[in-house]
Amino acid sequence: MDYLKPRYVPMNRRRRIYEGKAKVLFEGPEPGTLIQHFKDDATAFNAKKHEVIDGKGVLNNRISEFLFQNLNDIGVPTHFMRRLNMREQLIREVEIIPLEVVVRNVAAGSLATRLYRSRLFFDDLAEVHKRRERNGFREVRNEETRGRRPDYYLQNFHFQSGGWLTEDSADRYDTQVEVLFKGTANAMRRQALPPLHEHFTGRDQRKLRLLDLGCGTGRFLDLVKQAWPRLPSFGLDLSDAYVHHARRHLRRRVRLNLIVANAEAIPLPAASMDAVTSIFTMHELPPGVRRTVIGEAARVLKPGGRLVLLDSLQSGDVPDYDGLLERFPQNYHEPYYKSYVTEDFAALAVRCGLVHRRNVTAFVSKVMVFDKPS
Repeated sequence: MDYLKPRYVPMNRRRRIYEGKAKVLFEGPEPGTLIQHFKDDATAFNAKKHEVIDGKGVLNNRISEFLFQNLNDIGVPTHFMRRLNMREQLIREVEIIPLEVVVRNVAAGSLATRLYRSRLFFDDLAEVHKRRERNGFREVRNEETRGRRPDYYLQNFHFQSGGWLTEDSADRYDTQVEVLFKGTANAMRRQALPPLHEHFTGRDQRKLRLLDLGCGTGRFLDLVKQAWPRLPSFGLDLSDAYVHHARRHLRRRVRLNLIVANAEAIPLPAASMDAVTSIFTMHELPPGVRRTVIGEAARVLKPGGRLVLLDSLQSGDVPDYDGLLERFPQNYHEPYYKSYVTEDFAALAVRCGLVHRRNVTAFVSKVMVFDKPS
């Protein structure tokens, strides 16, 4: 057919149809055809990183030709017709299935990080099971750790190795939580953003201050900085290892200060924060400590400030889940969870000088919103 031998038109004289990160599509010589031009651009992290690698487009053109010609030869129809030159090929215009497959011969970048964290998680499963069988939750309490952290903190929460005290534990944590919540952990964390948005709307974020109590590996603070990149933010956690992990994870974020400290005595001035958040921390605290921490959050809030707690559902919030809430602390060593699910946070907030605004449930979590009167 005539269009298998197209009349070549220089690239700058053809009509451009589409340009992506690695390829440009131009109008083809015949109806239903396109000319695909391979660029030398290389991107990573959704184009946050960008470089130009000489010859990349030539190599990609050859690889593409090899793969699709072999598919054509065994009877699998593809868009590929033939290679035109070092950087271009003639293709059929088709409607694509919007599916991207990334193939690497060497694990690198974020893939290598995910594989490493997944390996840590799977390597620990046998140890978690053994601890669960023997109820072994005091392995992190020893001569080295005793007295350096509160006694209630020195436990193997979730029966995981290292409790909250080791680098491996910090690297393993987010994978563990996503598995526990069936991939919804970050989605549930995001439910704390709408009440912050409501509170911050119409105000200059650069003049506000936010504190996240029990910031852990920094995942919620990352969500905050995505929404308000210029908002001066503080994260506080008792674990050196988890704060170290958070600093690595958030190293590209600005106006951010991470502190290793106890939320029972927040090392910040009174009335210095416009918002305080706590994500999945309240159920890890004994009742008395829980009251002290909320009192400290109220102390550092400015008049008119907002406290947002996101944590597990409580008994009666969603009756269908009550059985799950009852079994959860037995399977994952949550010694203070039973007191959490019956805690009256609205009454507790009143005693700390806060006003309870609302509760909102989201899957197995709930958001509790409180304001400090002006």
